[in-house]
Amino acid sequence: MTDPSTEIASAVTAKKPRADRIAELRSVAAKQAGVVTLDQAYAVGLTRGQVRAQVAAERWRRIGVHSIALFTGELPHEARCWVAVLEAGERGYVDGEAALLLAGLEHYAVRKIRVSVPRGARIRHRGTTIDIRETRRWSEEDIDEGPGPVRARTAVAGVRAAMWAVSDRQASLLLTMVVQQRLATVEELTVELLRIRRDKRRRLLAETLLDLAGGVGSLGELDVLKGCRERGLPEPDLQSLRRTPAGSYYLDLRWAAWGVAVEVDGIQHAWAENLVADSLRHNSLAIAGDIVLRLPVLGLRVCPDDFFDQIEEALRAGGWRRTAAA
Repeated sequence: MTDPSTEIASAVTAKKPRADRIAELRSVAAKQAGVVTLDQAYAVGLTRGQVRAQVAAERWRRIGVHSIALFTGELPHEARCWVAVLEAGERGYVDGEAALLLAGLEHYAVRKIRVSVPRGARIRHRGTTIDIRETRRWSEEDIDEGPGPVRARTAVAGVRAAMWAVSDRQASLLLTMVVQQRLATVEELTVELLRIRRDKRRRLLAETLLDLAGGVGSLGELDVLKGCRERGLPEPDLQSLRRTPAGSYYLDLRWAAWGVAVEVDGIQHAWAENLVADSLRHNSLAIAGDIVLRLPVLGLRVCPDDFFDQIEEALRAGGWRRTAAA
């Protein structure tokens, strides 16, 4: 039986040396993070046997059913996404959290690459690291027109990633990170959420976006805000501007009426360049008369009640009193 790849290559083989054909394939791979399909290899004139020889010599690496990496070693995220769309077929695009990483999301890891395809699409291959899903929400309008692997627009991917998250907390985290890292605005995310008619997290996502629109700048701040509501404490001002003789500062949370502020300390506050600035700000606010409480994110996980008791104590010291309704 004739090798089909040989037939494809036959018209080219006599004209181009193998090295030139490999160079041509490398130029294709350069636009796809080093990944190509077998069909692309055959199209430049390489035969199946020549491809196998490169793989056997450990110069190239077979991935999935239809793809080859023209390098060995671990695949970076962009290359993994190229493999995903090449394996999924023509109408697939990277979606959800994997698309957010392509858009620039930092400090977040993805195990599986989610690829969305329209209902009834012919799926070429389902791999262990690729999650190919048919969806009724598939639309060409949702595809980002930028370079790189075909992916969902950032706002679309952000909402879908939150919908598909393994927990409500991860859903809130994803939306918060997208806004915090300025990948999409609250308004852009809200427009995409309004397109979702039915989903178990629709209300949660709407509430999260409403809090983000109100000034919440991190998941820790969101947790404090929710904790205050649950415990009947007054809601603080978010990202409040406080002017002192030493300068003006934005506070994470502040109850101006009672002279209380809370600074939520994430991991970035432990970095040397932030530690000094945070200390100076804390001291300036204390001198100006505010009670300033520091609340590490870890404290919200380990002993939240202790910290909220301190917030209530500080508010009472400033004159706040719990009403019968609270």
